[in-house]
Amino acid sequence: MADSLFARLSDADFPIFAPGSVWLVGAGPGGPGLLTLLAVHALGQADAVVYDALVSPDILALARTDAERIHAGKRGGKPSPKQADITLQLIALARQGRRVLRLKGGDPFMFGRGGEEAGALAAAGIPFRIVPGISAGLGGLAYAGIPVTHRETNHAVIFLTGHDETGTVPGAVDWAAVASAAPVIVMYMAVKHLPAIADKLLAAGRSSTEVVTIVSHVASRNQSVLETTLGAAGATVDVPTPAIVVLGPVSRHRGALDWYVGEVRRHVFG
Repeated sequence: MADSLFARLSDADFPIFAPGSVWLVGAGPGGPGLLTLLAVHALGQADAVVYDALVSPDILALARTDAERIHAGKRGGKPSPKQADITLQLIALARQGRRVLRLKGGDPFMFGRGGEEAGALAAAGIPFRIVPGISAGLGGLAYAGIPVTHRETNHAVIFLTGHDETGTVPGAVDWAAVASAAPVIVMYMAVKHLPAIADKLLAAGRSSTEVVTIVSHVASRNQSVLETTLGAAGATVDVPTPAIVVLGPVSRHRGALDWYVGEVRRHVFG
C-alpha cells in the first residue's frame, strides 16, 4: 500500500518548479520523514541544491542524482560563507535558467534568514516560492516528548534566538518583558550563550528552580536530551549542537510522553 501511495505522488498536482526560479524550502529538524511532500517534489526537480549545514545526508540523497549540490552552511565559530555571497549565488544560478532549491534546516522563516533571501530575490526580479518546514522549536520538542503548549501549563509561548548578527546575546531583546510575557520560552542557537541568557532571565525574576531542557540533534539517531535548571544552566558544558532549548513547565510532561527514546535505541530514524 505504501508503494502505491508514493507512486501516485508522481501524478499529484504539485506546482511547477520553473527554470530560472528559486524555491526556499524547509528541510525540517532532522530525519527525512519530516520533509513535506512539496519539499520532496522540489528535491526531485531542482537542478541546483544550495543547502545549509543542518541538512542531513539522508535528505540530500533524495535530490536528483545529476543535481549540483552546493554547501552554504553557516556554523558558529567556524569559517562560513557570508550571507550576501549566498544570496548573490542564488540570483546568479537562477539567471542561468536553473531551477534552484535553497534548502534550509527547519523552517526558512524561523530564524533561518529566509525572509532576507526572499527579499533579495524579489528585488532582483527572480521568481520564488516558500515551502515551509517543521521547525525544531515545534517538531524537535515533540521528538523529546515535550508539547510546546499544554492546556495544563501554558497558553502562550515565546520563540527567540540566542544570538544576533554579531554572534552575541541579542541586545535588542527586552529580557524583563520576555521573562514575564510567557511561562514557556523556546530558544534557538542558545547553547553558547545560555549562561548569559540564564543570568538575564534570573535577574528579570524567573525562578532558579525552573526546568531547562536541551534537545540536541533532534529527530536523528544521535538525539540526546539534557535536563537542568535555570539556576544551574550556567554550568552546562559540552552540550552537543545543534540544539533547541526550552524553559518552562512543559518539560514536566516529558516523563510520560518521551516516545522517541525507544526509536533511537532501535535506530529508527526520521
